[in-house]
Amino acid sequence: MLKLPGLIDPHVHVREPGGTHKEDWATATQTALAGGITTILGMPNTQPPIFDEATLNLSLDSAKDKAHCDYGQYLGAGPDNADIVAGLANKAAGLKMYLDSTFGELRLDDMSLWTPHFQKFPKTFPMVMHSESRTMAAAILFSAIYDHPIHIAHVSLKEEILLIKAAKEKGIKVTCEVCPHHLFLTSDSPLPNLGEGLGVRGRKEVRPRLATQEDVNALWENMNVIDCFATDHAPHTIEEKDSETPPPGFPGLETILPLLLTAVSDSRLTIPDIIQKMHTNPRKIFNLPEQPETWVEVDENETYEIKAENQFTKCGWTPFEGWKVKGKVKKVVLRGKTAFEDGKFLVQAGYGKNVRA
Repeated sequence: MLKLPGLIDPHVHVREPGGTHKEDWATATQTALAGGITTILGMPNTQPPIFDEATLNLSLDSAKDKAHCDYGQYLGAGPDNADIVAGLANKAAGLKMYLDSTFGELRLDDMSLWTPHFQKFPKTFPMVMHSESRTMAAAILFSAIYDHPIHIAHVSLKEEILLIKAAKEKGIKVTCEVCPHHLFLTSDSPLPNLGEGLGVRGRKEVRPRLATQEDVNALWENMNVIDCFATDHAPHTIEEKDSETPPPGFPGLETILPLLLTAVSDSRLTIPDIIQKMHTNPRKIFNLPEQPETWVEVDENETYEIKAENQFTKCGWTPFEGWKVKGKVKKVVLRGKTAFEDGKFLVQAGYGKNVRA
């Protein structure tokens, strides 16, 4: 058995409140444990979004009752809540700023709306950017101007990873994460189509979009620039993905570790790479407490096919359906207690702890 420390996923869409038919705090944290992940950080673009004290408490109260693994909840940066979220920083996983591809209360339409957040949000707590291409470059400029550390979510393009590399070389306080779907899939990859017609297009909808093979190659060639692996677990039901207007997002909590362990088997990664990018670096970047007596046991030689029917997420599908992988999570011990073993959950809802409590 391969023994790993408890893994951390800093980018999870729990879907509670407002979308619990596709996931909630109970199923998201169970799905995480099944994937060898003992801490998740929940994103704020829920319905309603998490952008003030009332909505933060709404999410944290649900998590306290339902979570099976440890957790944190991000606040969302809005056009007029800089003072509010700065005052709540010590209760939240961090601040998420949507500089691209979002709507409603968390939409930041122009750069003048970014300024108060960079000025007021405490530098000891992470600011995470959904920023793509040029807005990512602008976010890095803001980081340099205000001397505020930022973390770039789901980097997908060659131009992005090269700019982050250059920024790091200049001493700008920027870190980044990459998702498995941007490492293993391209815009030309065939995806499982369990429906008819619209299915293929809908199943491929994700933000940032799947990129070219050249972009994927650039991520692998600059692995030393990547600080974290994160899933951007963003579940939607099959019916939603196969609809006329499919929402963007892939599930990923249960597939990240076997995909990365398969890459280790193929000599593309090492076990220390996984530990660094899914434990050591996330703990440091997101200022997370240590989990004592916590580890994951994996049969690194077991080979199997990824199948949605064997997964615990509510959404009922995976973009990696049928992929042959090597490495299966057998047991997860969280704070001295066996939380998951041989496909069964052994801790009650509410066992998970808030990382900011």
